[in-house]
Amino acid sequence: MRNIMFKQAPAAIALSLGLMLSACGGMAANPSVESVHQPVVEKTNYVLDVTTGPGGLSLPEQRRLAGWFEAMNLRYGDKIYIDDPLASATTRGAVEAVAARFGILLSEGAPVTQGYVNAGTARIVVTRSIASVPGCPDWRNNSDTNFGNGTSHNFGCAVNGNLAAMVADPEHLVKGATGNGQTVVATSTKAIDAYREHTAKANEATTLSTKGSN
Repeated sequence: MRNIMFKQAPAAIALSLGLMLSACGGMAANPSVESVHQPVVEKTNYVLDVTTGPGGLSLPEQRRLAGWFEAMNLRYGDKIYIDDPLASATTRGAVEAVAARFGILLSEGAPVTQGYVNAGTARIVVTRSIASVPGCPDWRNNSDTNFGNGTSHNFGCAVNGNLAAMVADPEHLVKGATGNGQTVVATSTKAIDAYREHTAKANEATTLSTKGSN
């Protein structure tokens, strides 16, 4: 009987060690409060070649460009570039006029794209950035044991995921928006000045109407 118990003891010890190791495998190991999964910003370039001439873009080409912009569903954060070998100011002005209908200004320069742009042709490039948090949600740390007082791999997934989904311009996650150095004191009080002016005029009109009735 004792021989049977001694033979079963190593198996029980090995089983308990295996359970302990499996528990440690799911234990949180991040010693900081910095989330493991961070937002990642990806850029994609979309191109359209248009035919140019001495007058810039013809009316049919402008309509084709406007239709492409509409199909692209341009939104805030999109960047529009023009790659024109002739660097025609007239062509740039025509493209700017079409882009202005969608509330977007042309950016300086142009990213490198595949192929060669011949003279008499201009390439319109729309750069769109998308933010996401790869690997979330992450429930690998499924153990209640936490000897190192670490944070789980899923820590920060909700906040970073919502931030990536809600940010208007994903590039601001890489580099924040910068100002132009101009003061906004004069423009920041426009609403207050308009309210005060409207109130003063309303009071004046009430006073005149009261005097008129007398």
